[in-house]
Amino acid sequence: MSKYITYFGSYSDKQSPGLHAYLFDEAAGKLEFIESYAGLKDPTFLTLNEERQLLYTYSQAPAGEASGTGLTYRIDPVSGKLDLAGEQETQEPAATHINLDHAKRQVMMVSYGGGTISLFPILEDGTIGPLSDKIHHQGSSVVQGRQDSAHPHSIYTDPSDQFVIVPDLGLDKLIVYRLDRDNGKLVPHDEAAVAPGTGPRHFAFHPKLPYAYVIQELSNTLTAFAYDQQNGKLSEIQSVSTLPAGFEGASSTAEVQISPCGSYLYGSNRGHDSIVVFAIDAETGKLSLVQHQSTLGGHPRHFSLTPSGDYLLAANRDTDSVVVFRVDRTSGKLEAAGEQVSVSKPTCVRFFKQA
Repeated sequence: MSKYITYFGSYSDKQSPGLHAYLFDEAAGKLEFIESYAGLKDPTFLTLNEERQLLYTYSQAPAGEASGTGLTYRIDPVSGKLDLAGEQETQEPAATHINLDHAKRQVMMVSYGGGTISLFPILEDGTIGPLSDKIHHQGSSVVQGRQDSAHPHSIYTDPSDQFVIVPDLGLDKLIVYRLDRDNGKLVPHDEAAVAPGTGPRHFAFHPKLPYAYVIQELSNTLTAFAYDQQNGKLSEIQSVSTLPAGFEGASSTAEVQISPCGSYLYGSNRGHDSIVVFAIDAETGKLSLVQHQSTLGGHPRHFSLTPSGDYLLAANRDTDSVVVFRVDRTSGKLEAAGEQVSVSKPTCVRFFKQA
């Protein structure tokens, strides 16, 4: 059992705390407040470089301004407290998702509203450098009001660190790029279409096997793919509902993650307000339903499994809560641990192992 510095991003104005640090003790299943940080607008997603003890996020542009800011924080590995190390203009007013390549040489951002993906080098001191590439997706799909234009929602490098996958909710496509690190560019490579009107949102590669999964916001579905790593190609093998049979209320999906052992997949339903659990067949990559677990709050926009796989923390945006669940490693099932904390409009959960 470990102790993790746990960071939460949230919706906030610059006058209110938007970034929060807690200590999570796995042995006790408890969260202890460390510190909150104001001065950021809507830092809704976070990513970490654990080796260099850095946290990256963004702050949206104030009304009337054209560019938000990419932010680098240094982590005190004992206390978990953050110190601002660098700021960089994003050249987009609002970002939606931020990630790193596996080599930790590039910061990648997407703008849902702007329809763009952006690439920034990581400088020698670990801070975000000036924009090196920006690509504007073009097109539309079938759902009026949600798919009238491109809306890239998230960005990921593949296990080989050669290809980048961008689920675009507005296009009903997963766009594949080749990462050209030497020139700081994303080179169009391939794409995989999903069913019209499904709205691909977040994505996860299997940690050990050649499979990948996308959760689809508009249709409340998960699609499984075989992944050809050598050629950077996705081939669909299955699509399943994230909702229980007979559910008729309004709902949409958000996050998807796979257990460190690779046996189970977890996805969040906003409206049904649950985490759906699937078992992954190691021979086929296909999913079979295990459980729907209430998140004990409203609108679970994000969640994360601890690196050990023993706990899952769910961020319920609309009820201002982060709720702790134990994971049964044998079955993959979740059980409420009896611990939750109050965090205003939480939207992202990230873990850093305490020194």
